[in-house]
Amino acid sequence: MKYSREAEVPSKSCKAYAPYRRVSFKNTHETSKAIRGMTLRRAQTYLKNVIAKREIIPFRRFCGGVGRKAQAKVFGVSQGRWPKKSCELLLQLLKNAESNAELKGLQSDHLVIEHIQTNEAPAMRRRTYRAHGRINAYMSWPCHVQVILTERDEVVPKVVSKEGEKPRKESKKKLKRQRMMATE
Repeated sequence: MKYSREAEVPSKSCKAYAPYRRVSFKNTHETSKAIRGMTLRRAQTYLKNVIAKREIIPFRRFCGGVGRKAQAKVFGVSQGRWPKKSCELLLQLLKNAESNAELKGLQSDHLVIEHIQTNEAPAMRRRTYRAHGRINAYMSWPCHVQVILTERDEVVPKVVSKEGEKPRKESKKKLKRQRMMATE
């Protein structure tokens, strides 16, 4: 299997791939975009929360006909869903990637989702019977999913000192108001 991208440091990364999975391509695309860049533990927790409807997947690209939900405000969008089947597939894929990482001797607590991609697989055809003897297509749109996890060193938060801190830039409106108050 050829991945669309290779890891920057192959010795500190692991891969997993799920071809021809019968889950909605559009839902899986939005779900994979939501977890890109997350740590492995956070992504697993997030997907479990989506299945339990405690968090939501924001729909940005394939959002025609998607209802508006209050939980989506966190992501700066108004539309979202809880695609259970896509989340379960990605949880299995992340579990597989984690097993591959342990086999390579990587620490699973430091793994980050560096690359995740969803591609359309060939459509699966069925038929449905309509009124007046007609027949319509009844398609499913499966997908291929690939993920690359990379081990990152522990991130140390940046300490900002009070002395070297830049003064906050005041708005023109606020400065003008202060000058007016000073003249009165």
